[in-house]
Amino acid sequence: MKLDGIEALRVHKQRFGREGRAFGAPARVNLIGEHTDYTGGFVMPMAIDFATLAVVSPRDDGRAVFYSLNFDEEVSFEIAGLGRTPRGHWSDYPLGVVWSLAQEGITVSGFSMSIAGNVPVGAGLSSSASLEVATAMALLSHAGAELPLKTVATLCRRTENEFVGAKSGIMDQFIVAGGVAGRVMLLDCRSLEFELLPLPSEVRVVVCNSMVQHEHATGEYGDRSDEVEAGQAVLRRERPGIQLLRDATLADLEACRDKMSAASFARCRHIIAENVRVQEAREALLRGDVKRFGELMVAAHASMRDDFAASCPEVDALVEMAMRLPGCFGARITGGGFGGCTVNLVSVDKAEAFAEALRHEYKAALGIDADCFVCAPSDGALAMAAKGGAQ
Repeated sequence: MKLDGIEALRVHKQRFGREGRAFGAPARVNLIGEHTDYTGGFVMPMAIDFATLAVVSPRDDGRAVFYSLNFDEEVSFEIAGLGRTPRGHWSDYPLGVVWSLAQEGITVSGFSMSIAGNVPVGAGLSSSASLEVATAMALLSHAGAELPLKTVATLCRRTENEFVGAKSGIMDQFIVAGGVAGRVMLLDCRSLEFELLPLPSEVRVVVCNSMVQHEHATGEYGDRSDEVEAGQAVLRRERPGIQLLRDATLADLEACRDKMSAASFARCRHIIAENVRVQEAREALLRGDVKRFGELMVAAHASMRDDFAASCPEVDALVEMAMRLPGCFGARITGGGFGGCTVNLVSVDKAEAFAEALRHEYKAALGIDADCFVCAPSDGALAMAAKGGAQ
């Protein structure tokens, strides 16, 4: 689905009778560093060229009215009486941003907002963060306010955690807001310091959607988060100086093995080892060593599959198929897990053929039509806004 900003503006004016202003936020893919963000660790995401658009115009009745072009559905709320009252509906995400902005001292006046997006839902590409950040950018403009990157990311994460009720870290909102074209981001999720790194010109990133959807606000994602927190609490109690898993070594974890469940031990082992892999991946990028970067991706997938138990047969099949194809340096699950997409590092001259071959093999083996696409690091919402573009 191509995202048409002009069409979104036209539909908005036709529906609400006022010209709107459009703001965009991309999707993201995480190259390496899974489930490390909410324990203060390291991640390496990049923004990609899918997007959510939020078109906003003022209204005079003190209401927040959201219209989804994708669902052809409109919902309306009284801003003055807004509390933390999610409904388990798509509108929780933009409405939660209104609530979260108020926690920052920014109260918005009445507005109409039309929302359109082409980020695949439940694919691990962060459709929720894209929606949150696009909404935040639109409402900050509507309120005549500006906030720095860290604050935008933090308030959008608060939307996800405290309003929607999903247990997720800050990576998604940070890269969706702060990505830069042509660069991947190494983010320290504790300090929120980041480094922009070039993706070597001889490779492309190919994302393949297994078409198995996941849901973060419920189910196994939340279970894994609880298991991690239980193990982290043991380490914090037993090992002086450890506050988050990011502070722990595998030796620390081994010393506490008999004080936590087998599940917590395995989940924490994944995260501690993954932080090391992200740092090694940074060094590989700086050397231009795509072979080593690919090896780290494969190891990261095995860890997500075995220690974190967050893969699924379809995704495992995609990774195995990818590694047999010419030009593929590495492949792994990306996103929270339990479905979603794989990310593949592929030689630039073989990327298109790789995507087509992987799509064909997956269809032949499992009978599923997968979406595969070649992508490059794109601008985040702040850069898009600075350049005057809505998409």
